[in-house]
Amino acid sequence: MSFREMINNRKLAIFDGAMGTELASMGLEMGGQNNITNPDKVRLVHQKCLDAGADVIITNTLTMNSVYTEAHSIDIDLKKVNIEGARIAKGAGRGHFVVGDIGSTGQMLEPYGLYTASQLIDAYAEQAQYLLDGGVDGFLIETMMDMNEALCALKACKNVSDLPVIVSMSYMSLENGCRTIMGHSASECAKLLEANGADMIASNCGDIDPFQTVELVKIYQKASKLPILVQPNAGRPKLVNGKTLFDMSPETFAIGVKQCLEQGALMAGGCCGTTPDHIRALSVLAKG
Repeated sequence: MSFREMINNRKLAIFDGAMGTELASMGLEMGGQNNITNPDKVRLVHQKCLDAGADVIITNTLTMNSVYTEAHSIDIDLKKVNIEGARIAKGAGRGHFVVGDIGSTGQMLEPYGLYTASQLIDAYAEQAQYLLDGGVDGFLIETMMDMNEALCALKACKNVSDLPVIVSMSYMSLENGCRTIMGHSASECAKLLEANGADMIASNCGDIDPFQTVELVKIYQKASKLPILVQPNAGRPKLVNGKTLFDMSPETFAIGVKQCLEQGALMAGGCCGTTPDHIRALSVLAKG
């Protein structure tokens, strides 16, 4: 069964948890550079999530696009870091799917920023091609706060390949129809993503917890017929002694995400602060 067949057949699947916070817990700097400098550590995080019951692994390539790396003066071989990210994820076990992780450039589109849509599309297409060369089964465009940028990434992936593309938005509040920091409503996002060829709509990160995400699933279902993926954080972020913490327990997290599945979400995983223990609790509760 291909990843597309899994989606089309509406098969329940569990995604993995956070990569960055797991690498940080090992004393490493978060980021895709670890695919080159610490591949064994990246592979270990993938393996722990697979052992915990994950069916789908996300590559460690979130910000590995040319616009982001140039803006942040990150000197890295983009081709190598993306291909290795895909290969590490593919080689972490057997019988699982791998989606290429594509995140925000961190830059604004004109007229608010310096970049044109075509520049972002080119940057995303380059990354998508490298991930495709590495052997991914699909793409996950995630942590998107600007609908226009999300559409650029979606178009880029569709230009490069016919593999499934999931687009995940980050929402800051449930108020006024659940909105991104740029003001796009969840209903608007769902409709635009479906109209532009997304294979699945999703939500990750942001400032809504697993239980609040249930309300988002309801909005998505009213606005679109596309299957839904949810990847909430381990609770809402808390600032403690200058550090951002996510302290929701695996058991509570799993209960909240299971409610999202009961409401109609098809697939589920975790974002910031979620450990293999969170994925294990979710897998047991969802599949059991």
